[in-house]
Amino acid sequence: MKWVIAIVGPTAVGKSELALSLAQTLDGEIVSADSRQVYRYMDIGTAKPSLEERDLVPHHLIDIVNPDETFSLALYQPLAHKAIEDILRRDKLPLVVGGSGLYVWSVVEGWHIPQVPPDYNFRRQMEEKAAREGISSLYQQLEEVDPAAAKKIDPRNMRRVIRALEVYEATHTPFSQLQEKKPPPFNTLILGLTTSRDELYRRIDHRVDDMIKQGLVKEVQALTDRGYGFELPAMSGVGYKQIGQFLQGKVDLAAAIQQIKFETHRFARHQYAWFRLNNPRIHWFDIPEQGESNILPLVEKEIKGRIRR
Repeated sequence: MKWVIAIVGPTAVGKSELALSLAQTLDGEIVSADSRQVYRYMDIGTAKPSLEERDLVPHHLIDIVNPDETFSLALYQPLAHKAIEDILRRDKLPLVVGGSGLYVWSVVEGWHIPQVPPDYNFRRQMEEKAAREGISSLYQQLEEVDPAAAKKIDPRNMRRVIRALEVYEATHTPFSQLQEKKPPPFNTLILGLTTSRDELYRRIDHRVDDMIKQGLVKEVQALTDRGYGFELPAMSGVGYKQIGQFLQGKVDLAAAIQQIKFETHRFARHQYAWFRLNNPRIHWFDIPEQGESNILPLVEKEIKGRIRR
C-alpha cells in the first residue's frame, strides 16, 4: 500500500515550512489543499509558496484558475487524486498540505462529492431570502430537510448552507446522504501542527504585516486593473476584501489591516473545528516546542525506507 502524508492545522502555524523540509528529506512533492492558492495573480494575500520554493520542491494545484473562474470541492478532489496518482507512479511521496478542511478530508477519506452544477438563480433567491430574513432562516430550512448536514455546517457560513440546500433542491436527496466515503487506495499519515492561541495570533499578525510590506495593496489594485471585481468569490476572501474596502475609500489602511488580523484570528479558530485536537487520526505536534526532529521518528516508524540518511 502506498503512503500519503497530510499536514494540517490553522493558518500561519508553519505547515508550508514543514512540508518543504519533509519533501526534501523524504523525496516528496507537495499537493496544495488550499482553496485560495488555486487562483492566479493572488500570491501575497494567499501566502502562496515563492517561485524559489516551487523550484526547490514541485508543487501541485497552485495557479490553476483565474479569479473569475468557478472553483469548488467537486473540481478540486479529482485534480488532487490525479496529482497524487502521478506522484506515486513516479515513486515519490505526496504531501497534501493546507488548512482547507473540506479539501483535505475529501482526499484522505475518499468522499463522494455530489456532481451538482451551480444553480445561480437558486443561489440568488437564497441570498435574497437571507437579506430579508437573516441567514438563520436558511439554516433552519437546512435543519428541516437535512439535519445531518446542518450539524456539520457553521450556521454563519452562508455559502455552505446554500450549497447544501442547492444539492437537495436538485436531487431531492439530503446532501449528507450523497457524501458517501470510499477509502482511497493509499495509507495516510496525518500530521497536525498547533500552538498556543497567543503564539498563533502573534504569527498571524506578523504574517499580515509582512503581506503589507510585500505589497498586498498593489496586488489587490493590480487585480482590479485586470478587471476582477470585488463581487467575485475569490476577491471576497480575507485580505482581499479588506484591502478592497480601503481602495474604495470605505476604511483607512490601518483599519483594514486590523480587520484582516481579526478575521484571520477568527478563521484560525474555525479551522480547529475541522482539525480537532482530539481526532485520533491526527498526530499533533506543538510548534515551536516540537519541530521536525520530533516528527521524523514518527514518519520513519510509519513509512519505512523514505528517510534519507
